[in-house]
This record gives sequence, structure tokens and C-alpha cells, in this order.
Amino acid sequence: MDIVALLQCLQPYVPATTLRQCSRIVRALLVMTGRITMLGMSRWAGTGGSYRTIQRLFATVLPWGLLFWVFFRHHLYCPGDVYLVAGDDVIVTKAGKHTHGLDRFFASLYGKPVPGLAFFTLSLVSVQARRAFPLRVEPVVRSDAEKAARKAKAAAKKVQASSAKRRPGRPKGSKNKPKADETLTPE
Repeated sequence: MDIVALLQCLQPYVPATTLRQCSRIVRALLVMTGRITMLGMSRWAGTGGSYRTIQRLFATVLPWGLLFWVFFRHHLYCPGDVYLVAGDDVIVTKAGKHTHGLDRFFASLYGKPVPGLAFFTLSLVSVQARRAFPLRVEPVVRSDAEKAARKAKAAAKKVQASSAKRRPGRPKGSKNKPKADETLTPE
């Protein structure tokens, strides 16, 4: 299958240089095995697919939602099919500490929170073909306020768990504390 021919429908929306870079990277992605890294892509891309070229492509701002839609309409859309819109979170496990968006997310496959990256994907699902076609993929990046709230909640849960493990009865060494006089309201 000629990848360049498939990408020609995107020509009105993307510069020719970006399309050429994209075609080289797509070829590399299709033949690669294992984890996908920029260095690996540059090794498999061959001539014209240097590490710097891949960096330039990933630094380019592209209208991905529009490109996904144009590609879907041109190559995948069947007028007789029924399509549903579906959204889902996808978790990709990732080791390390310096990746943007790296956090702990609940992964249903593992049944617990795992370190990694989360992406929210909005897709069109063909009912007849039972296939999903992504139209929008956005990374889930938690703000500092959300991270602080999550840590505070975890700390409160930990304190509550430790207090629940106390033995019955009055703790040894506790002193009597005088009760404050309560002031009653006029009612």
C-alpha cells in the first residue's frame, strides 16, 4: 500500500514538507517493533527521516481534528453505515520522571493506579463494521491544584485508616480535658 497516496487527501490542509515528513514517519511506524521512540523512528525512516526531521514534525502545530476527519471522510466513510460517537480514556504505562503529563492513572487492565500517560479519545464507531475511528486525541494533564488535592485526600485517608486501627478503650497516657462551657442560644 502506498502511504503517500493515502496522505494526498490531506494536501490542502498541510504544507508539502510536513506531508513528506509524515509519509516517511508513517512508513517507519508500520515496520517498527517494540516501543516507539523518536530515535527508533529515525533509524527505521531511512533517508530523509533524520532525528532532527522527526523533531521538526513533532514541533509543528497541526489541526489534528480536521486531519482525522478529512482522512475518515475520504478513505473510511461508508454512507450506508450507522456511526456512534464514543469517548474513552486510554492509559499508556511509562517509566521515568521527566515526561510531560506523567502521573498515576487508574488502569482497568491492571485494576489499580499505574504510572503513565492518559489520553482521552473521541471516536466514531461503525455499528456494522464494529470498528472505531479516532477523531480527536487529547492528553490528560492534571494541574498542580488537582495533584495537591489528590495528595491531601490520600493523606486524610491514611490518617483515617491509622485511627481506625486503634485498640478499644481509652489510650494510655491520655489526660482529662475540661469541657468548655456551652453558651445556649436564646431560642
